[in-house]
Amino acid sequence: MNKRALETKISISEHLRIIIKDMVKNRSIYLLAIPGIIYFIVFKYLPMYGIIISFKDFSPRKGIIDSEWVGLKHFVRIFTSMDFKYILRNTVTLNVLRLITITPIVIVFALMLNEIRTIRFKKIVQTISYFPHFLSWVVVSGIVFQLFAPQSGSINKMLVAAGMQPLTFLSDPDSFRWLIIITGAWKEIGWDSIIYIAAMAGINQELYEAAKMDGAGKLKQIFHVTIPGILPTILTLLLIRIGHIMSVGFEQIYVFLNPMFYQVGDVFATYIYRVGLGQGRFSYTTAIGLFNSLVGFGLLYVSNRISRKVAQESLW
Repeated sequence: MNKRALETKISISEHLRIIIKDMVKNRSIYLLAIPGIIYFIVFKYLPMYGIIISFKDFSPRKGIIDSEWVGLKHFVRIFTSMDFKYILRNTVTLNVLRLITITPIVIVFALMLNEIRTIRFKKIVQTISYFPHFLSWVVVSGIVFQLFAPQSGSINKMLVAAGMQPLTFLSDPDSFRWLIIITGAWKEIGWDSIIYIAAMAGINQELYEAAKMDGAGKLKQIFHVTIPGILPTILTLLLIRIGHIMSVGFEQIYVFLNPMFYQVGDVFATYIYRVGLGQGRFSYTTAIGLFNSLVGFGLLYVSNRISRKVAQESLW
C-alpha cells in the first residue's frame, strides 16, 4: 500500500471515529432524527427506483423490469413537443414572478411586524396573517369563486346591482398568472415571514443602540442593521427557491386550472398528473419529471456556488 493510500485510509478511519464518538455523545439528538431519516428514505429515495421507466415503454401488465427498453426515446420526444415548450415557459414564468414579487413583500411585511412595539396588536396581526396558511387550496379556491365568479360571485352581483361591469379575471387567461401570484401571497405571506422574524430576533441589540448613538433613525437602522443581519437568511431562502424554480405547487394551480388556461397556466406538476395518470403515458411524463429535477438541481448548484463566491453564504 503506497503512502497516499495509507494516509487516505487513516483519514477515513479518523473521520469515522469522530462521527461515531459524536453519535454516542449526542445520541438523543440522533434518535430524534431517525423518523425524519426514515421518511426521506421511504418516500424520497426508494421511489427513485421508478426513474428507470423513463427509459422504457412502461406497461403496468409487464412491470418495470420486463417493460421494453427504449433508451432516450421519451427525452427526444420531450424536446420536440409543443406541449413541453409551453409548460416549461409557464413553470419558469410563474416561479420568476413569485420570486420577484412575493419574496420582497414577505421581507417588507416581516420588517413591519418587527417594528410593532405593542405586543397585543403584534400578536393579532400575526395570527390574522398566519391563518390563511392553514386553509387548503380547495377552500381558498372556493372562497375566490364564491366572491368573484363572473355570473354568481357575491362581489360581482353587487357590482352589477350598482350598474358597474363585473370582474372577469377568473375567465381571463391573461389574468391567470396574477391570480396565482396574488392568492399565493395572501395565503403564505404571514407564514413565510416567520423565518425572517426569527432571524431579526437574533440580531445583537447593541448594534441598534450604537446606530441610535450615531443619529440613525428607524429607516437607517433597518437598512444598516436589520437587513445586513438577516442577509444570510435571505440568501439561504433565495437559494432554496431557485432550486425549486422548476416546481410550482400542484394544488394551487390545479384548483384554478381549466382547459381555457392550459396555454398560460399548465405547469410540469399539473401536466404530469393530467397526461401521466389521466392518459396513462407513464414513461413520457416520468422523463419530464426527471428532466425537471435535474434542471432544478443544476440551478441550485450554480446559484449556491455564485452565492458562496459573491456573498460568502451557501447551503453547503
